[in-house]
Amino acid sequence: MLHINDLTYRIEGRMLFDQATLFLPARTKMGLVGRNGTGKSTLFRLIRGEIGSEGGDTSVQKGARVGSVAQEAPGGDDSLIDVVMAADTERAALLAEAETATEPNRIAEIQTRLADIDSHTAEARAGSILAGLGFTGEEQRRPCREFSGGWRMRVALAATLFARPDLLLLDEPTNYLDLEGVMWLQAYLKTFPGAALVISHDRDLLNGAMQKIAHLKQGKLTVWDGGYDDFEKALAERQRLQMKMVEKQEVERRHLQSFVDRFKAKASKAKQAQSRVKRLEKMQIVATQVEDPVAPFNFPSPQRRMAPPIVRMVNLQAGYAPGKPVLRDVNLNIDTEDRIGILGRNGAGKSTMAKLLCDRLAPLDGHLRKHKKMQIAYFAQHQIDSLSPEMSAYQHIIELMPDATEAQRRARLATFGLPGDRQETPADTLSGGEKARLLFNLITFEGPHLLILDEPTNHLDMDSRAALIQAINEYEGAVVLISHDRHLIESCVDRLWVIGDGTVKPYDEDIETYRQSLLGRAPKDGPKKKTAATDEKSVARRSAADQRKALKPLRDEIARWDKEADRLRGIIAVIDKGLAAPGLYQKDPKTATDLQIKRAKAVDLLDAAELSWLEAEEKLEAAQAGEV
Repeated sequence: MLHINDLTYRIEGRMLFDQATLFLPARTKMGLVGRNGTGKSTLFRLIRGEIGSEGGDTSVQKGARVGSVAQEAPGGDDSLIDVVMAADTERAALLAEAETATEPNRIAEIQTRLADIDSHTAEARAGSILAGLGFTGEEQRRPCREFSGGWRMRVALAATLFARPDLLLLDEPTNYLDLEGVMWLQAYLKTFPGAALVISHDRDLLNGAMQKIAHLKQGKLTVWDGGYDDFEKALAERQRLQMKMVEKQEVERRHLQSFVDRFKAKASKAKQAQSRVKRLEKMQIVATQVEDPVAPFNFPSPQRRMAPPIVRMVNLQAGYAPGKPVLRDVNLNIDTEDRIGILGRNGAGKSTMAKLLCDRLAPLDGHLRKHKKMQIAYFAQHQIDSLSPEMSAYQHIIELMPDATEAQRRARLATFGLPGDRQETPADTLSGGEKARLLFNLITFEGPHLLILDEPTNHLDMDSRAALIQAINEYEGAVVLISHDRHLIESCVDRLWVIGDGTVKPYDEDIETYRQSLLGRAPKDGPKKKTAATDEKSVARRSAADQRKALKPLRDEIARWDKEADRLRGIIAVIDKGLAAPGLYQKDPKTATDLQIKRAKAVDLLDAAELSWLEAEEKLEAAQAGEV
């Protein structure tokens, strides 16, 4: 269905594709993965012919129809169902021609073709696709202009699927979907009769619907059989074997070189030594997988610990208009180190709950109680647009670190994956992943007590998602997570809340049981048994929680000595101000002497506090490294 042969393409002098080759058979579903910025979306533009390559070519099977989601969301007064059905241009053209055709043979041809493409079921198929993507029957009849951009992008996806192309190109199709929509899309792609090439960082989609994985790295495309987990295991095994070959080759190289060094000057061994020199020269270096570590996330933990619960909701009602609550009768608590995942269909009220918790929405009724000094960090996808577009990442961080040195500011940005060459780039030209990293940096700067994450992974690649999981598990505050990424939820969350029927309730089962219930396959004899993967994630979560608990005394000790050092610096500053008073030594030498004695004691105490702080820091680093 698709051939990519020796494709070469550069952008601004940077090599994106270096004689890359790929073959996609008919009816095969292939996931395309790779780091952000490697050129995955550019590859789609090359396949569609929107840009030309420097060398090689991409070709689609002759006569095959290619479908991809439009970049611009549909709008206007047309209903959702009409927009979707209009995507089948052949059907629309045949119906239009049928209205005016008079020649009997042509009329017969039109009707035969309409029957072949199941024209009579078009509205039912379009409605089924829209329903799967979260639109009710009533919503399907409403005009597109009444929906937000994210919901209209779902309509664009529905239109592409409805057209039933021979080759389907999907670029991050899950970004605007909830968990239920992702599950529906996964099931749809599994039975889709054509071929599909899907750019995605959603592990469940790649595992559940893809038969092959194409990995784009360093300008090359490598295809692996199976889903993403299979690809990860196979890649790790290849790297292990490569390292083993490298070690074996290095042993042989040292052995040959040792022989040459020992016997090259001896006439009796000169011939053998020369032979080994030639072997060394001809030895091909085993190519190893170059490690490209992803920058970590680092969420500062709260400095002050608060007594639980940090949030209490009693008979709460929330909404956007008096008398019209979106959520009602909410009775829930959040404790200091909770990890809570919120599930529910889009539109059920997940974002309403997030806005309520971070004070962007006031309760309509009931009680919402929080600690007065509690700090809350809120990450939502639309907040990326609130970054000042003309300001660079460095200019953004200046506002938070006005008294810091330039080196300290740049180091802070670098720890969040924004290296020097990207720190001066205007925010509107940063990639989606870089904008997300900058926003994470800004909102968590003060060490919040509660971190609310609403779809935090939409612009993050697989490695960045893994780094985010690690950061969440190491963070010592409470986390409320809204995500369609099941792997993220399973890896980070200890408690689940489900939003539905206008309220929020705790859910005592795991996410797999929830998923099965949505599919109508809830087990009759109790919850579904946990898989080995789920158990592994649970162990990882418990291990992270245990580590946070074990390291808490050390962190408290560091904070205590840090606070004591700040106090002593304040005392020294006051004493220095007194000593600087004009004429002090002449007018009141006794006071001057007393101040000098007090200053010397304060300096000694400060030295001791800083030493204790340093020792505590070293203990923490050793504990984190597993040395103690």
